[in-house]
Amino acid sequence: MLNLLYSDTSGRIYDTPEYQPLGLSGGDFVPIPENELVPLPLGSEIFVIKKGIVVASQNGATVYLEKLRGKKIFPVAAFMPAGFTRTLLPGYVEKTEKPFLPLWSYTALAWHKGRICGAARLVAKNPKADPELHSPKQDVRLVKLVQQRLKQEPENRLLRQLARCALEYHCFAGKNTFYKRWELPLPTSPVCNARCLGCLSLQPGECCASQERITFVPTPKEIAELAVPHLQKAESAIASFGQGCEGEPLLQDKTLEASIKLIRTQTDRGTINLNTNGYSPEKIRRLARAGLNSVRISLNSSLKKSYDAYYRPVNYKYADVLKSIATAKQNGLYVSINLLVFPGYTDREREAEGLVKLFRKHKVDMVQMRNLSIDPWWYIRTVPRPKGHSIGISALLALFKRELPKTRIDYFNIPVR
Repeated sequence: MLNLLYSDTSGRIYDTPEYQPLGLSGGDFVPIPENELVPLPLGSEIFVIKKGIVVASQNGATVYLEKLRGKKIFPVAAFMPAGFTRTLLPGYVEKTEKPFLPLWSYTALAWHKGRICGAARLVAKNPKADPELHSPKQDVRLVKLVQQRLKQEPENRLLRQLARCALEYHCFAGKNTFYKRWELPLPTSPVCNARCLGCLSLQPGECCASQERITFVPTPKEIAELAVPHLQKAESAIASFGQGCEGEPLLQDKTLEASIKLIRTQTDRGTINLNTNGYSPEKIRRLARAGLNSVRISLNSSLKKSYDAYYRPVNYKYADVLKSIATAKQNGLYVSINLLVFPGYTDREREAEGLVKLFRKHKVDMVQMRNLSIDPWWYIRTVPRPKGHSIGISALLALFKRELPKTRIDYFNIPVR
């Protein structure tokens, strides 16, 4: 039997054998399978949901708990590090809709075999994402590296932006800039043509954005000054347009095209990648001809209604995104799908069927099983739930591997050159 975990008013975490935890799957409360629990790895964070009421099981019956032994209690959840795809959301209901929870991927928790465990699957293990490499001890060195680099290139606005990303937002990709390793972020766009519910950089009022959006468009020279030495010298070098601190990079397609051409006049090493919503097939075609190597297109669903409800696109359609996937393949790009996974939606029968058909039709090279970071009940209230039963995230992973044997199931961007 799994023990329920909960928090008291001071944030202390307790377990109790009186109740068993339930997970949330697309609005339904379900038992947490023991075989889907993993001990919380290094780099996890535990959250207390103070606007929530604990939903648990006792003797097979669902119960709602605001107090335990006369004391007020709250639900708890975890954020798990990159590489882990959650299988269930935390079991709770809301007392109030607002304020929205900060944009993290909330994962169901349980006390199991003497440890706090999360409902998740390790989809990809990448030593580059090891939290030890981004620990506070490493950050002491990082501050010195940032200061040194800013002295060397004081006029480069993009470098100043990435310094803020590395030190203030603790962005792992931002830190790579100064450690001169792996994937280099290249944010370029202060504007967007989607109004995603879970936008990390722009939200109405005082909602829940985790960072401020870049306020300028860097020049091709500023971009190349960072990208060229990184691609020339870094291990497993990638330079990626499209980051959490910006809008849609394809809206700056002329800047991207000029930057890629400038970079490729100086080095043919490394991978130039684009993370995008994929709204324009023609712009992707032009960037491929300029020297782009790979593209990652974001989707939350294979269904137009669900896509529109989350992305809320402006002046483009879901059909344009599908054309962009096809265009990218036709022009020789390595194509990844940034699949925003939400338990009880992504793994519902109609959705699973649609995703397999989409990936097979377009011969997608990789599917990244990324957790959708959002207030769970906000998403459930807003996005139409696909038809059919939930097969479970673990079963969805097995389905992908069985039906899409040539498609890589992963979590991270990879160098393709």
